[in-house]
Amino acid sequence: MPASSPSPLVPDAPPRLRSPDRQQVLPAMSVDGLLDTDHQARVVWEFCLGLDLSALSNRIRSREGGPGRAALDPRLGVALWLYATLEGVGSARARGILCMHHNAFRWLCGGVSVNYHTLADFRTDHPEFLDRLLTHSVAVLREQDLVDLNRVALDGVRVRASAGAASFRRKPALEECLAEARAQVARLKAETDEDPSAPSRRHAAARGRAARERVARLQQALKRLPELEAKKARAERDKARCSTTDPEATVMKMADGGFRPAYNVELGAECGSQVIVAVEVTTNGTDSGQLTPLVDQTRARYGRYPREVLADGGFVNLSDIAAAEDVSRGCTVYAPVPEPKDPTRDRYQPLATDPPAIRRWRTRMGTEAAQDVYRHRAATIECVNAQARNRTLVRLLVRGVEKVKSVVMWLAVAHNVACGARLRAA
Repeated sequence: MPASSPSPLVPDAPPRLRSPDRQQVLPAMSVDGLLDTDHQARVVWEFCLGLDLSALSNRIRSREGGPGRAALDPRLGVALWLYATLEGVGSARARGILCMHHNAFRWLCGGVSVNYHTLADFRTDHPEFLDRLLTHSVAVLREQDLVDLNRVALDGVRVRASAGAASFRRKPALEECLAEARAQVARLKAETDEDPSAPSRRHAAARGRAARERVARLQQALKRLPELEAKKARAERDKARCSTTDPEATVMKMADGGFRPAYNVELGAECGSQVIVAVEVTTNGTDSGQLTPLVDQTRARYGRYPREVLADGGFVNLSDIAAAEDVSRGCTVYAPVPEPKDPTRDRYQPLATDPPAIRRWRTRMGTEAAQDVYRHRAATIECVNAQARNRTLVRLLVRGVEKVKSVVMWLAVAHNVACGARLRAA
């Protein structure tokens, strides 16, 4: 078939273009038609439909037939935070905007208006519920034989705190700041008492609340200072500093080698499925001593200890390993044996002072079979950490260990919901 020749150009004619027509009428559709049937938001909502939220519903004071504005459905609040976490949106303000303009969030809301203040409060107001929700997210997968706890990998990831380096001050500076803050609280109270009907009364109340919160943070910083002083040498204890913005934040060495205010997020994940089974948040810059607490948390949540525990060198603590391998727990620890100071000594050769559990650990890690098992650690927990980084766990937007743990719990549950969908589809 001969090739068609190009159309001849029409002299002085404008080009033929496809231009937008914003006056056309879009076809009407239901909210449910905004998303495909296999959309991730539907998966999240299906998970939420199976939750018992009576603990949250019972706290709502407005009731049918009584006074008060209708409260946000807790099921909607849970769904919005889980889906937004999967999408890597960590700001309540951003989520409030998405609820108006993003199809997936509009589908979840179903016409319900959501205030970002309500979202922000909902995120951190229910730590006990989140703790139970994490257990539930794993228990459901265990009942479906999608997850077992035979092998668990542990790791710690340091996450930048919501505090600047300049906010860290020594004791004299903290005491001076506290005196200034108390004086400001008294001054603002006197101004409000002198003119209680002023138009700026609402602004004055907000300023007073902020000043009282600053006083509370400074008092907390001074209360924590002895703990930070105890970690320093006796001659340098007067150099201990604490943040006036987030007193619980600690300066830690980060992955890039720099030192910044941060929290240490400890995660435990099941190797076969990458489901997160244990979560902890600490103010220590090292993972040492966290192996047994994470193992015990697994037992408390699911009624059994993992048979094998894989951890990197940061977790290596001889007493911790011995406790994990004690007959009462029955775990087998796979963690690298540190290089000895004596280069001529074989690190896998047990020492005369080693207890039986440490002797077994040293000998075990020198075998090829143990090295093969240990390789599953990076393939599991490092992948989980990378996904957590992609889902907002880069810099925290909340302050304090309790609120930080709530944020991490949301991330862990959202991660498990996504893992469950993947495992069921396999």
